[in-house]
Amino acid sequence: MKNDQSFEGIYQELQWRGLISLSTDEQKLEQALNNSSITFYCGFDPTAPSLHLGNLVQLLTMRRLQLAGHKPLCLVGGATGLIGDPKPNAERQLNTKETVAEWVNKLGVQTSRFLDFDGENKAQLVNNLDWTSELSAIDYLRDVGKYFRVGKMLSKDAVSARLNSDTGISYTEFSYQILQGYDFLELYRRYGCMMQTGGSDQWGNLTAGSDLIHYAEQQSVHLMATPLITNADGQKFGKSEGNAVWLDQEWTSAYAFYQFWLNVMDEDAIKLLKIFTFLTREEIETLEQELAEKPFLRSAQKTLAHQVTKIVHTEDIANKVRDVSQALFGSDELGDLDGEVLKSAAQALPNVDAGQVEDLPQALVATELVSSMGAARRAIAEGGVYVNNKKVDSEGIDRTQQLPGNVMIIRRGKKSLAAIVF
Repeated sequence: MKNDQSFEGIYQELQWRGLISLSTDEQKLEQALNNSSITFYCGFDPTAPSLHLGNLVQLLTMRRLQLAGHKPLCLVGGATGLIGDPKPNAERQLNTKETVAEWVNKLGVQTSRFLDFDGENKAQLVNNLDWTSELSAIDYLRDVGKYFRVGKMLSKDAVSARLNSDTGISYTEFSYQILQGYDFLELYRRYGCMMQTGGSDQWGNLTAGSDLIHYAEQQSVHLMATPLITNADGQKFGKSEGNAVWLDQEWTSAYAFYQFWLNVMDEDAIKLLKIFTFLTREEIETLEQELAEKPFLRSAQKTLAHQVTKIVHTEDIANKVRDVSQALFGSDELGDLDGEVLKSAAQALPNVDAGQVEDLPQALVATELVSSMGAARRAIAEGGVYVNNKKVDSEGIDRTQQLPGNVMIIRRGKKSLAAIVF
């Protein structure tokens, strides 16, 4: 991973990539990012055992800043994770201290894959429980709480939304912005941290920290917020019926992860290439031209899928997933493909356990490739059904045709795929 040297500085590259949605004084921020080396931080709360696509925006932005000579502090919120950032519509369910501690460790390992923890401007992993656990209730109220004005706290979007709802908001979640603001103050004091980054939906919490430093230390610091990633329809990107696209293979397989990027709409492809890859401006503009002239080739989506999968899951896995994806939708021989990737692909497709079906028509119906047994038999008789990319005319399941990973891929027509899992 490296930055594009065709830009005047990292500030201009971040602008071109669409990564600066909100910020403090633009001129001072540009000066700090282009002409000095500053320490900055971004926080990740352990509300799940894995980071997701939205977190990836922050991690890659941190990496771009580090490559430009700045020093990242990667904060995993062992304390704030016990409280939970207020959601606009409901109170969060509090996790146990043991669960949060376990997730802190997992997120720490995940974040370490994206940043360089060696060298002159090495990243550091910090946990806000280290300083918050030492803070008594009296100290919290006297030394931190006195700088916060309730009127301003009430104006935060998530807080005001909850106050106007039937659920209301607890003091626990109401105080979250104080804890996050205190993080910035502590990092300023301990490490000379001069900037915080985060998503634009976190702007209220970001300003809580900069305001606290202003009042407590009489110093000005920088804030930079990335935009929320939405698709061409304005829907939050990476969410489908409430399910995030996770960075951990146990939660989102590498195959499903690759397919997610492969299937983005033409209108979103170039924007996402800018945000989620380290391709240069020239390379992305070439793909943009190809997309405009030959959209049926889907060159932008294929490049996007491979590049992001390579960043998150390694180049070797990205190559294997790409090969499986191409083979499943083509006429290639499947027997030589990687078994683990084939297995994850089968699990991402509509699938049925081999023990639950006696023949191919039952498998076609169970995986909803057809609507009835009669339709299944007709599809086979008319030559429209394939097993492992080979046309079949028999209704039986030949168990000797199992692929690596103990699966069998069935296809109806050109694009309708499913799997039998043994």
